[in-house]
Amino acid sequence: MSDGPKTKIVKKINVDLDKCIGCRACEMACSAFHAEPKYSIVNPARSRIRVVMDEVNDVYVPIRAGDYTPAECNGRHTYTINGKEYKECSFCGVCCPARDLFKEPDSGLPLKCDMCETDPPLEEPVCVQVCRVDALTYEEWEEEIEEEEEKREDLQIGLEALANKYGLDKVMDTMVQMSETD
Repeated sequence: MSDGPKTKIVKKINVDLDKCIGCRACEMACSAFHAEPKYSIVNPARSRIRVVMDEVNDVYVPIRAGDYTPAECNGRHTYTINGKEYKECSFCGVCCPARDLFKEPDSGLPLKCDMCETDPPLEEPVCVQVCRVDALTYEEWEEEIEEEEEKREDLQIGLEALANKYGLDKVMDTMVQMSETD
């Protein structure tokens, strides 16, 4: 066992707003990649990346789905870009009760960008692969960490979201019904 510093791989998708043309190819590719079975359907509502658009001012901002939060934020700032005001929520990637962005349309479960992690791993996420103007670029690097970071599993986050929406008893009853049908 090594006593050396622990490391983790940090993955990042960079966005160059000057290059984005609003084609939404990233949304289409993401939704197809995450379809069941993979690539069987394209539904941008299931995409983990969305392009916020203002065609009149030629502004396109790709936003990736971030973590779920059970509460709305209290930061209601506005941003002015080329003379037009945008609410802070316009550029937020968090899935929250204030809006339906980054929620699975059928179940209401929160969506989060997983960088298209698969086995075998992809060289880069599909949204980056399909971006023909290089508005999305991918990088990864190794970083030292002091102690193991604990992350909640997607299943736990999803079940918590369902319990908050429908109540724990209803979720448990549904789980029991599902287990009895198998």
